[in-house]
Amino acid sequence: MLELKDVNQYYGGAHILRNVSLDAKVGEITVVLGRNGVGKTTLLKSIMGVVPIKSGSITLDGQAIQKETSYERVRRGIGFVPQGREIFGRLTVEDNLKMGLAYKSGSAPIPAELFELFPVLKQMLNRRGGDLSGGQQQQLAIARALAANPKLLILDEPTEGIQPSVIKDIGRVLRLLADRKTMAIVLVEQYYDFAAELADQYVVMERGEVIKRGRGADMEADGARQLVSI
Repeated sequence: MLELKDVNQYYGGAHILRNVSLDAKVGEITVVLGRNGVGKTTLLKSIMGVVPIKSGSITLDGQAIQKETSYERVRRGIGFVPQGREIFGRLTVEDNLKMGLAYKSGSAPIPAELFELFPVLKQMLNRRGGDLSGGQQQQLAIARALAANPKLLILDEPTEGIQPSVIKDIGRVLRLLADRKTMAIVLVEQYYDFAAELADQYVVMERGEVIKRGRGADMEADGARQLVSI
């Protein structure tokens, strides 16, 4: 579904991503690991088109997208859950979910399945996003990204600042979505145990480069934990 080949990206004179290559397959969760500041968030922003790449290629479902705008990539089927959630605090839960359908017709309904995945959101449809707890806001951010039924879902540290019970709920939803074999999932995560539990395949980044990759089942044997520990 997603393939990056030799992607390079710079901020000014700083070389942030260095010949990064990875792929994400339908029905699998690809986990990206690494310490703070190694380029993980920049990688996701490059996939989304928030920041341009200097060289290399990004393809989605066989189509090159590296020259497309962010909204064009969303229309092609990418859902993005940014670090820090970035929901609209003054809008209701319902309106936040409708924002995930912004490029569709005004009559497009909010998929009922979102409330099956995250029941708490149905109970809080008329509450402002800013009044939700951190865990509820994260569920809202994921549901918003899922509203348009993406082919690729990318998430940037969804467990950050979230209580353990909600982390388990998020992990359950991500596994369920992957097992349906209808989308690929790319997960950037600092919480190693959460990542290891979900990973079908993994990559470890250091100083903007991929230094190790493999199957999720092999992470511990491969020494991935030591590579990302502080």
